[in-house]
Amino acid sequence: MGDVLRKFAMAALWSSLLAFVGAQHTESQTRGSSGYEYINPLIGTSNGGHVFPGATLPFGMAKAGPDSFGENQGGFDSGNTMIYGFSHMHDSGTGGSASLGNFPIFAQSGCPNDDFKACKYPYTERATERVPGSEHARPGYFDITLVDNIRTEMTVTNHTALYRFTFPEIPTTPNTTLHPHILVDLRDLPNTMSEGNITVDGKTGRITGNGKYSPSFGIGTYKSYFCLDFKGAAVKDSGVWSNYQATKAKNLRIPPIKPVNKKKKIEPRPAGGWVQFEKPIRGNQILARVGISLVSEEQACANAQREIPNANFDTLVAAAETAWRAKFDVTTIEDGGVSDVFLKAFWSGVYRAMISPQDYTGENPFWNSGVPYYDSYYCIWDSFRSIHPLITLLDPHSQTQMVRSLLDIYQHEGWLPDCRMSLCKGNTQGGSNADIVIADAYVKNIRDGIDWNLAYEAVIKDAEVEPPNWDVEGRGGLKSWKTLGYIPTENVDVEGNGTQTRSISRTVEYAYNDFVIATLARELGHTTDYQKYLERSGNWKNMFKSDQRSSVNGVDSGFEGFLQPRYMNGTWGYQDPIFCSPLLDFTGCYLNPSGKETYEGPVWLYTFFVPGDMATLITTLGGRDRFIARLNWLHESGVLYLGDEQAFLKVFLYHYVGRPALSAERAHQYIPSLFNDSVGGIPGNDDSGAMGSFEAFVMMGLFPNAGQDVYFIIPPFFKSISIKNGQTGKTATIRNVNFDPRHRNIYIQSATMNGVPYTRNWLQHNFFLEGGVLELTLGPQESAWGTRPEDVPPSLGPPGNKTVPGKLMGGRETKWQKAKLDWDISDSQRL
Repeated sequence: MGDVLRKFAMAALWSSLLAFVGAQHTESQTRGSSGYEYINPLIGTSNGGHVFPGATLPFGMAKAGPDSFGENQGGFDSGNTMIYGFSHMHDSGTGGSASLGNFPIFAQSGCPNDDFKACKYPYTERATERVPGSEHARPGYFDITLVDNIRTEMTVTNHTALYRFTFPEIPTTPNTTLHPHILVDLRDLPNTMSEGNITVDGKTGRITGNGKYSPSFGIGTYKSYFCLDFKGAAVKDSGVWSNYQATKAKNLRIPPIKPVNKKKKIEPRPAGGWVQFEKPIRGNQILARVGISLVSEEQACANAQREIPNANFDTLVAAAETAWRAKFDVTTIEDGGVSDVFLKAFWSGVYRAMISPQDYTGENPFWNSGVPYYDSYYCIWDSFRSIHPLITLLDPHSQTQMVRSLLDIYQHEGWLPDCRMSLCKGNTQGGSNADIVIADAYVKNIRDGIDWNLAYEAVIKDAEVEPPNWDVEGRGGLKSWKTLGYIPTENVDVEGNGTQTRSISRTVEYAYNDFVIATLARELGHTTDYQKYLERSGNWKNMFKSDQRSSVNGVDSGFEGFLQPRYMNGTWGYQDPIFCSPLLDFTGCYLNPSGKETYEGPVWLYTFFVPGDMATLITTLGGRDRFIARLNWLHESGVLYLGDEQAFLKVFLYHYVGRPALSAERAHQYIPSLFNDSVGGIPGNDDSGAMGSFEAFVMMGLFPNAGQDVYFIIPPFFKSISIKNGQTGKTATIRNVNFDPRHRNIYIQSATMNGVPYTRNWLQHNFFLEGGVLELTLGPQESAWGTRPEDVPPSLGPPGNKTVPGKLMGGRETKWQKAKLDWDISDSQRL
């Protein structure tokens, strides 16, 4: 689309978006923002977001929340009114099947005719509708009221959930008096229990138990344990239940379930324990404390007793709020009078990016090395792009712990994970993307306690050794990768086994994995390896078919040259460049044996994925003007789906051709139209906070090229934003001059860094380590700022190119000098 048409389209877009936010714009003066008050954990609990809205601490293991039917991957679906329990561990935003949700508890005001056998036990029978609009959520707290007039509130510590049930004076069930009945179920959200045990103490009402379950996106099984105690009423009776029957027996064992054959799945038997109480002592309230563990029932009980010895609900809610405020307080916004839509979307995005990975330190039954253990890396293919860079920026201590955990997993299991959940190996979606997380950490000064020699060993193993099962770790097809320079379609792989699909997306992802390994090799002084992996990072070119064209409904798009499948003998296959996009068979490229040669996206999208060598890609695609036109087509044709993480970087690729203003336009194209404060306010699965981290970065006026020391600059969506660095204590501020709260001035006219003119359209991480002020003067039209060749982000470029240095992939000059590298950089490009 030409500039005239593009500007016409953008003008129409501005009109509709201004009307959208203008209707919600309540005040023009600048308000201070502390963050916490603007967070809505319910954003993304509808429309496929799969967000967990319940109570959690930052990166906490215990995640207490309601479990409903519908799209319950995160436990709760705002679009479904039926609640069947409240469970204590969840993941957030995942695709595929539901995750965790072990041992849900459920309260009833009493049993008809005071007969415990008349209460409802299986989850399909006990499920109860909620009172519309009764759910309330804030960080560390959730409450909801069901139509039986039982209100359930919940909060957490790191390994323990605390529930407060408030019962009606008169139960809604006929012929029932107030004798509260609380059950626990051995099921999990995806209903995968294969064996279990439960024990009830008839005197105290304590229920302990365990079960064996399957992860939702990986292989193997895991065991989980719980310890449930009550406070607030005397025990009237107790027992266990199985199928539809309850008894006063105090023990129940479900032996291992073994299917008759692999094709027939045997459904787990519904089972659990129950306690019935006398009328509560005060306020018709009962507290239920649930300790959780992945080690033993004894440890679950010890966790609960240590973390919540007194079960003071309101005190715990306040402690959770304090923990969350400490995370948010490193970021300060002067909002400039913007609509609350933006404030709620921004702060809720930051919040969701700090739900996972989860700190399971001390809960790993397989080894205890004294190194932090984090789980729910779900998945690094999704999280390397913006979640880990955002944690690095706002909470470098936690990112340090996560990198240490990744390396500890490597030491004990032999491979860096690309996905991991519930102590199990998760599926590899593309490359070995922990390599990118590690390189990104290095170039951004993440250091404490990290063995960088071990880190280097781990990434080299990813690059050089093929695992027996590369569906869950490492890379497959390495022999072809090394000899042919690409992953062939129908590859003959004699070194390992894995799903033989995604040859195009794996090729470009392996290429970038090798690029970041080259970065780390250079920084650590391995100059031979640096040259080797830098050369391999160019393998994407071997799948570029220069004469391939693309059309939609028989109409040629006007662009030539796309990635295409290629066989081992060098001949070309074919995949329609729009296939697996919203324009053609959107879901045709999921992770399964019948999938095609890209993963969750079309060739159109993957042809742009060369994050380390954009200069060469721009030349390959016909130069600056053709690149801009092609990128415009990507964003305006409907082929781009921003609900998948590989689309994020495409919003900012205009920076590489000196058109940062167009990146700003695209950012406002998607926010708030796709990212806003509604329960459906993200365009796809949040994937442990990926969508949240994307919108948070964009609204800060930044976006990282993960694995490199590069942040793209656009105007923040607020008047100013300041970030206090957790390593140095210094504060970096990005301030807009001529800020317009309705976002009509979205183009940078000029910039200064600490009062000195600044023309680069990108930043390095040193700005946040050393602090300072980046001041952006804004206007309503595109300007010449950031448009010169020397202003664009670094890239390798074609052979012999000296104008766009590859040096600034990250690192320190002393290391470059020691390595005797010959790259140079002008003073105008230094911070």
